[in-house]
Amino acid sequence: MDRTALVERSLAEYEATQGLDPDWLDEVGATYREQGYLTREQLYDLAYASSTRSAHHVETNPEARCREVTRNVRRVDGDFSQIQLLSGLSGFKAPTASAVLTALDPDRHAVVDTRVWASLDRLGYLEGRKESFDAADYVTMIESIRDIAAETGHAADEVGYALFAYDVAEREGTLH
Repeated sequence: MDRTALVERSLAEYEATQGLDPDWLDEVGATYREQGYLTREQLYDLAYASSTRSAHHVETNPEARCREVTRNVRRVDGDFSQIQLLSGLSGFKAPTASAVLTALDPDRHAVVDTRVWASLDRLGYLEGRKESFDAADYVTMIESIRDIAAETGHAADEVGYALFAYDVAEREGTLH
């Protein structure tokens, strides 16, 4: 299978999905890099766009903790450590945390969820379906996403969006 063609075709179809708006996420990332942290309100907006069901939990985080954690994520090396740190905030499991990392560094990170996992499974990178993810699962997914990115010349975030759209196009039946 020509992965470059798959990524380019799926990226073209991404806009028709209900996935996160990449341009909006880029704006969040620019704000994050400029401020050096994200506020509770900014995290709520990001969580709401990523997973409306868990977004209300974000409001239970103290403002100072939101700033501290997102400031520290920028100082920590390692995908596992970054996701684990963000997952310490209420309302931030690995998929929502992946949106924060993608906003911060779209060349290295991608927004992940059950659709991305399913596409990686369909393409032979992973085995089996999953409905919930932890930091180790993120590391597994992002390594495969980076392999595809290197092969196709696309940034990791673009590959993530393409994998999301690919699942929308290929899935038969319901998501869960």
